[in-house]
Amino acid sequence: MIITSVQGNITAQDDCDAIVNSANSSMLAGSGVCGVIHKAAGKELEQMTKHLAPLKPPNAVITQAFNLPNKYILHVCTPKFHIDLNPYALLGDSLLNVFRLAEDNNIQRIALPAIGTGIHSFPMPDAINIYSKIALSLRETVLLKEIRFVFQSELDAKSMSTRIQIDQQLI
Repeated sequence: MIITSVQGNITAQDDCDAIVNSANSSMLAGSGVCGVIHKAAGKELEQMTKHLAPLKPPNAVITQAFNLPNKYILHVCTPKFHIDLNPYALLGDSLLNVFRLAEDNNIQRIALPAIGTGIHSFPMPDAINIYSKIALSLRETVLLKEIRFVFQSELDAKSMSTRIQIDQQLI
């Protein structure tokens, strides 16, 4: 399995089987990445997801991707950094649940935005450390061929690439 980090638009990862939505507990279209994904997927997505609410951290669910080029969207509710108890463990569990759900649905290539770092206020450097450690812990999986982290900024994408390289040397 390869772990990559790119700067780009999560909804433009058309070579991935699935993308991840950093969902709110109501599962309705929100702001930030969640809003972008809902807008690109079309109104059918919200019609489906509202029946899956409430979604609590660190749970994840899967839907079809509707108007997106991917087959699936995996929705995960991440912890609110300043509110939820033990947000670091919850963010790690959120990622693990996404990857388990991906494997259960035969997903080989998955793209994730910087989940938890928007309105839920998780500090980007801390989130990147968790993303790297969890993804690297799965490097021996049989089914997942690529985990791609998609960041809005080039700086964050480079920080993630550097973190992966450092963590790989420590294994």
